[in-house]
Amino acid sequence: MPKENSSEVVQPFLMGCGTKEPKITQLCLAAVQRLMTHEVVSEAAAGNIINMLWQLMENGLEELKLLQTVLVLLTTNTVVHDEILSKAIVLCFRLHFTKDNITNNTAAATVRQVVTVVFERMVAEDERFKGIVEQPTPVQGNTNRRSVSTLRPSAKDAYMLFQDLCQLVNADAPYWLVGMTEMTRTFGLELLESVLNDFPGVFLQHQEFSFLLKERVCPLVIKLFSPNIKFRQGSSSAASPAPVEKPYFPICMRLLRVVSVLIKHFYSLLVTECEIFLSLLVKFLDGEKPQWLRAVAVESVHRLCVQPHLLRSFCQSYDMKQHSTKVFRDIVNALGSFIQSLFIVPNTGNPAATNAPGGPGAGGQGGSLITQAAFEYRGTWIPLMTVSVQGSAKATYLEMLDKVEPPSIPEGYAMSVAFSALLDLVRGITSMIERELAKEEEEVAVHICTNVYFLSTLLLTAVSLLEAHLVWEEMVSACWCGLLAALSLLLDASTDETATESILKAELTMASLCGRLGLVTPRDAFITAICKASLPPHYALTVLSSNATNLNNKAYSIQGQTVQIISPSSESHQQVVAVGQPLTVQPQGTVVLTAKNIQCMRTLLNLAHCHGAVLGTSWQLVLATLQHLVWILGLKPGVGGALKPGRAVEGPSTVLTTAVMTDLPFISNILSRLFESSQYLDDVSLHHLINALCSLSLEAMEMAYGTNKEPSLFAVAKLLETGLVNMDRIEILWRPLAGHLLEVCQHPNARMREWGAEAVTALIKAGLAYKHNPPLAQNQRLQLLLLNPLKELSNVLHADIRQKQLESVLQILQSQGDSLGPGWPLVLGVIGAIRNDQGESLIRTAFQCLQLVVTDFLPTMPCMCLQIVVDVAGSFGLQNQELNISLTSIGLLWNISDYFFQRGEAITQDLEREEAALQKQAREKGEPLNRPFHPAPPFDCLWLCLYAKLGQLCVDPRPAVRKSAGQTMFSTIAAHGTLLQQSTWHIVVWKVLFHLLDCVRKSSTTADKEKIESGGGNILIHHSRDTAEKQWAETWVLTLAGVARIFNTRRYLLQQLGDFFKAWEVLLDHIQSAALSKNNEVSLAALKSFQEILQIGTPVKDSAMPTEALALAVMGVPPVLIDPLSASGPGRHLLRSDSMLERLTRYNGAELQAPPQGEESALEDAALWWSAWNTWYRTGTDSTRPPSGGTGTDRPSFVPSQPFLTALVQIVPALYQHIETGFSMEDLRKLGVILHGAVSIPISSDASPFILPSYTEAVLTSLQEAVLTALDVLQKAICVGPESLQVMYPAIFEQLLLFVEFSCKPPQYGKLETKHVANAKYNQIQLFTPAEWVALNYVPFAERSLEVVVDQYQKTACHKAVINEKVLQNIIKTLRMPLGLKYACPSESTWKLAVSSLLKVLSIGLPVARQHASSGMFETMWPELANAFEDFLFTKSTPPDNVSIQEFQKNEAIDVEVVQLISTEILPFANFIPKDFVGQIMTMLNKGSIHSQSSSFTEAEIDVRMREEFSKVCFETLLQFSFSNKVSTPQEGYISRMALSVLLKRSQDVLRRYVDDERLSGRCPLPRQQVTEIIFVLKAISTLMDSLKKTQPENVDGTTWAQVIALYPTLVECITCSSSEVSSALKEALGPFKDFMQPPVSRVQNGES
Repeated sequence: MPKENSSEVVQPFLMGCGTKEPKITQLCLAAVQRLMTHEVVSEAAAGNIINMLWQLMENGLEELKLLQTVLVLLTTNTVVHDEILSKAIVLCFRLHFTKDNITNNTAAATVRQVVTVVFERMVAEDERFKGIVEQPTPVQGNTNRRSVSTLRPSAKDAYMLFQDLCQLVNADAPYWLVGMTEMTRTFGLELLESVLNDFPGVFLQHQEFSFLLKERVCPLVIKLFSPNIKFRQGSSSAASPAPVEKPYFPICMRLLRVVSVLIKHFYSLLVTECEIFLSLLVKFLDGEKPQWLRAVAVESVHRLCVQPHLLRSFCQSYDMKQHSTKVFRDIVNALGSFIQSLFIVPNTGNPAATNAPGGPGAGGQGGSLITQAAFEYRGTWIPLMTVSVQGSAKATYLEMLDKVEPPSIPEGYAMSVAFSALLDLVRGITSMIERELAKEEEEVAVHICTNVYFLSTLLLTAVSLLEAHLVWEEMVSACWCGLLAALSLLLDASTDETATESILKAELTMASLCGRLGLVTPRDAFITAICKASLPPHYALTVLSSNATNLNNKAYSIQGQTVQIISPSSESHQQVVAVGQPLTVQPQGTVVLTAKNIQCMRTLLNLAHCHGAVLGTSWQLVLATLQHLVWILGLKPGVGGALKPGRAVEGPSTVLTTAVMTDLPFISNILSRLFESSQYLDDVSLHHLINALCSLSLEAMEMAYGTNKEPSLFAVAKLLETGLVNMDRIEILWRPLAGHLLEVCQHPNARMREWGAEAVTALIKAGLAYKHNPPLAQNQRLQLLLLNPLKELSNVLHADIRQKQLESVLQILQSQGDSLGPGWPLVLGVIGAIRNDQGESLIRTAFQCLQLVVTDFLPTMPCMCLQIVVDVAGSFGLQNQELNISLTSIGLLWNISDYFFQRGEAITQDLEREEAALQKQAREKGEPLNRPFHPAPPFDCLWLCLYAKLGQLCVDPRPAVRKSAGQTMFSTIAAHGTLLQQSTWHIVVWKVLFHLLDCVRKSSTTADKEKIESGGGNILIHHSRDTAEKQWAETWVLTLAGVARIFNTRRYLLQQLGDFFKAWEVLLDHIQSAALSKNNEVSLAALKSFQEILQIGTPVKDSAMPTEALALAVMGVPPVLIDPLSASGPGRHLLRSDSMLERLTRYNGAELQAPPQGEESALEDAALWWSAWNTWYRTGTDSTRPPSGGTGTDRPSFVPSQPFLTALVQIVPALYQHIETGFSMEDLRKLGVILHGAVSIPISSDASPFILPSYTEAVLTSLQEAVLTALDVLQKAICVGPESLQVMYPAIFEQLLLFVEFSCKPPQYGKLETKHVANAKYNQIQLFTPAEWVALNYVPFAERSLEVVVDQYQKTACHKAVINEKVLQNIIKTLRMPLGLKYACPSESTWKLAVSSLLKVLSIGLPVARQHASSGMFETMWPELANAFEDFLFTKSTPPDNVSIQEFQKNEAIDVEVVQLISTEILPFANFIPKDFVGQIMTMLNKGSIHSQSSSFTEAEIDVRMREEFSKVCFETLLQFSFSNKVSTPQEGYISRMALSVLLKRSQDVLRRYVDDERLSGRCPLPRQQVTEIIFVLKAISTLMDSLKKTQPENVDGTTWAQVIALYPTLVECITCSSSEVSSALKEALGPFKDFMQPPVSRVQNGES
């Protein structure tokens, strides 16, 4: 059926309704509805239906059915428009206001549905026309009539409907809804709210509707709000002139709902209006408003708070505009004030006191509330309810649409909503901004990666980003104060862990957001709040309080109310979980930590851990707080800086509940993780963190000054942790980090600095061990940077720090020693930075490092460092704390030198490379190259440094060190000197060796003579080392010997140097001064060295020659080639490295050759030897010169020892060989003086047993041997030498004869009193006057000298010089002394030797003398000889009493021998001999022939033996000579005749006396002596008779005969004697007379004849 005809179809049903019969009406309505559902109703039919329904309504029939019909009609089709529609709507409104509750409610629902349908139709219409763009006609004026014309039908309906709703609410007549009878505001507002809420698009897309919104809705809302605004709770007193309309809950609540919708959907259209709404809303939160009003207002605010984008818009539209209200800020501040007001002004309805007296836990009633979450602040207790799910603002009171009276608000509701609002606000803002920040970062990253952006795009992006940032910053700036005030208060008041957690989370996210946006003040404020909450109440912490003051000074005003940031209250009822000590300078008792403090601490850790990158300067706050908490909890740092629970060191120990104990590991773990996560921070943030830690640490250091209290090590430990995890970029933070830790190391508090050192060394070790990229080996700068603090630690004076430093050096060496490279100088510098004021243990540790370096790392370090190693080893030698280390370090120097030797070539190459580079640098800078021993090649310089160091050690104050260093130095030079270039040797000689000698000489001569009691500890010192002087003497000896040895072994090499002669002179000078030093040890050693340098046969001793060289020497290669010295220049080779044969080929025609055997070298040599001779002479002269002045009792200052003198003399033969060509008489004389002096020197009595043989042995001392040897060498040289030399013979004789005299007259040494050991006769006296000095037993020496004289004379008697110089005479003259002393000689052997020597000499000398008689050379000799015979034969001394007969007879035989010599060698040649001499001889024989017994004798002498044999021989000789016909002159004959007559007269006397005595004695025998005498006389007579018989008669004169005959009678008288011996002698004497008995001749004849 066509639609058009529908009205006809409908008509019957309508008519049925008109009957008003219920049954019919119901049927008809049902039918109509059925038609509608089939959509067969036309517009006209619809109009008819509505009219019919209107009639039914007016009659009050089937009201529910009517509503149903209207609804079906409007929802099934769109045919109803305009008036019909409005009639239908009015119908529904009318039914809403019936008496029937059910009808009313149904009608209300229908109205709502119809209104919705109207707007839905419009939306559908818009959809249909969406594609068609219409040109809207401009809207003129603001009347609805004109504006409607532009709208399409459905839109028009909607417009009209909405406009009328506004009219109705405003209590004005509707334009379109004609027929309205009554209307409630509440219902109108509900409808408005639902339209606005459900169809925001309509109002936003159509200007007409926007217009309605602006012009109708907003003014209406503002008008309706007025009673609420003006109302003040408690102000409506009777006194007020016009009572203010009371706020009406249903309207007020609905208005707020409308406002919420308006703001939510149409904010962009209604900017100004919204400003007003929001300001109103804020005012509703005011404390003077009714409770219910505040509650719904808070709910509305909460609705806003969950819409961050909306909030952002507020901020952009109001807060960022210049003259606008700061709406957003006000909202937040209002919330804050609201919360504060709840605490500060207890609401009149429910004072906390009534509900929960004294807060929770004050009695049974309160007890039940304990578990409930609540806020409690200064006695006000507010429970906390769950009001809505997080992030949604589900309101309670805004939904109470059925309530007319204001509801009573439960306690804590408003607080709970406000609390949720705050949290949602924070959550919303932060998550929105963070989302956008993340998106922005992503975009920027994409752009940077793809590089597709053009400049313009980039600029646009930059501008938009900037705008966005400004908005965000404004939002945060606007809200942070309020938020912080509220949150801080809530945090303080919160008693519920979950609530606390939420508050902390809010503060944390805000802090992090501020940080990300770079807003420092708010960031720090939030962080300060968390920090303060973590610490006990009123805890004095400067960082926080200073920050808080800044905040407290800003009181934020909110509509005339000030929001004060409330500082935490102390009386919160919190569970105490820990009691500890505050970290302050003066601890004031204990402080307590509550569970909430710990919770806050965890938040703080979380903040630092997750948001470290944005903390910046507020790291300081965070770390300071953590430090204090850690301190209170008693956490102490452990390995690597991690904090572990440790007991408090002092004060009341920290008390921790089990609750917190279980938390501690977690806290400590998070703390560590916090610093581990610093590796993800960017460089700037990392620097902030480091700076914060440093300033914390500085504070801790300040506090630790002047107290031995345990310091806070938090900062130091965390610096260490941070450094360790950021090793990959250590370079950027190293300087501040290391710089600060070094300061900590100098802190007076031991624990503090111990940790500083621990941290800095751990970091260095970790840094060196870390696998850097590029590796350290290629990044020298970084390596030096890491090592530098190690060096800086050397400047710290505390021993514990140095100990730590050195231990870590040891560890570094053990782990990274191979890869130190350029870091070596630094490490070595650390090892070598030792001072004597440090303790032994430090030096020992440092030395361990050095030992490790020398044993393991020399090959791996740059060669430039070798010199440093030498210096360091030297400094350990010089330290005086630990002798063993000094000695061991000298050993190390030896090892180092060995290393140089083995790796010489490699080292040379490296050094030369480095040298070249350095020279280049120096040239570029225009400076000279600065290096010790510069001109020498670098490798040689290394050696020179080594020698110089050893040289310093050689003059160390400690003897053991000197000794060891000296030995090492000379061994090194001996073993490795071959590596040095010639020019370097020059430096070695002058700068090293001679310099050392000078120093040693100086120290020795000035050394102290005080006795040293012991060598430290219980060590006893030998007496030979018990003064400093003696100890230095040993050093001098060693040094001199070493230098001499070098001169000896390296002679050829040194001779190549230009100034060898000068060096030789200097060396000799040193030898001389040592030889003349007043120390026997030194002087003797000096001579040994002298001998060594003079015995230079081969310059290279076998021991110093490599075997290869020895072989070549055997082949005849000149020795100089064996000394590995090549041409100058850097390309020098070492002996090890290439074969000798190559070197020989290289030397063919090379510069160095064996010294030519020409004039020059001979001259040079002679000069050296003469120089040596002069030195010897000076030494000898000075050392043998006797002391002058003083009396015999003065002890001389110094007497040279025998070994010294022996050595001195032993030098002569070797020396002489080289200087004999120019040796002159003068030199010989000089030599003689010295030899004589040397032999004259006595020995001190305490040394005598070791040197002297006992005087019974005739042994020579070695000195005497040496003297004789020296003279022997000379004599032999003269013997084979040219004529010119032979004039020296006499001088040698003279010298020897001087020595011979010593046998009887020992030499004097100055005026020194000496005792003579050999003189046995005086031994007894000596016992009482023991002398200090003992002269030597000179007898053997003198005798040996005598033998030498005889021997030599035998060889040289005929030499012209010997004859001319009267040597024979001198010999005789010298022998006179022992001959004359005879028995009085100190030794019996002396005179016997003297006699035999005289006989030998004369047997050779007399023929020579006779031969030269004419020349007169010997004239003076004869008298001497005569005197000698005289002195000997008729000695004044008596033989000792104990001489045996045999001995006496032997001695007599010697006398006889002398007489025989006279008879064979002298008398036969009387013609050639001076007459006086012969006369003297005759007299002598005469004297001997009479038995010389003095007539007056004492009893003691009676027993003296007669020399019968001697007398007989004398007599015979006398007679033989007297009667010989050879007598040349009457003179001689006369002498002998004279002698004869004397003899005869004497015989007569003796005989007479004998006869007389015999008579007198009677029976008694005469004394033996007298009997012997008489026998002797008788024998003499018989001898005379025999001689006369043999002689020619004419040779005997008459007187003699007369005397002989006169004897006869006397002889006869003797016959009566009783002695048989005398009788037999008498018989022999009388017998010969018969031969002369002749008859007498006449006297006349006789007379005539």
